[in-house]
Amino acid sequence: MAGKVIAENRRARFDYFLDETFEAGLALTGSEVKSLRNGKANIAESYAAVEGDQIVLVNADIPPYTQAGPYFNHEPRRPRKLLLKRKEIGKLIGAVQREGRTLIPTKLYWSDKGLAKLEIALAKGKKAHDKREVAAERDWQRDKARLMREKG
Repeated sequence: MAGKVIAENRRARFDYFLDETFEAGLALTGSEVKSLRNGKANIAESYAAVEGDQIVLVNADIPPYTQAGPYFNHEPRRPRKLLLKRKEIGKLIGAVQREGRTLIPTKLYWSDKGLAKLEIALAKGKKAHDKREVAAERDWQRDKARLMREKG
């Protein structure tokens, strides 16, 4: 169970320049934890936002736990508080407000202690020409490796 990835945002590396990553805990309800234990979550369209002096995960989809029933279940796309150290929160809030950066969740996983953790990255959005440049570089690296294999 330790280190097991629940959900990954693979599109983040294509759409953003990822600078620095942080590990954050999540404030979850019981039915959300049960649903995550089943391996069901989607963080592809989610982002982290600053609300006051907190950082909140917005638009992450954790589907309802089927055995919980209608009264004890949770709302699938509710905002969830991220648990970070005060110094990290200050650094992230400063980067978002002053530098115009974005907080993108890259990975949701289980820690060694069995706690749900979220890896968030401080990111800057890519323009269309940046994406084309990255794709061209990747194609060239692939062609270069193929040529090296063929020529010996």
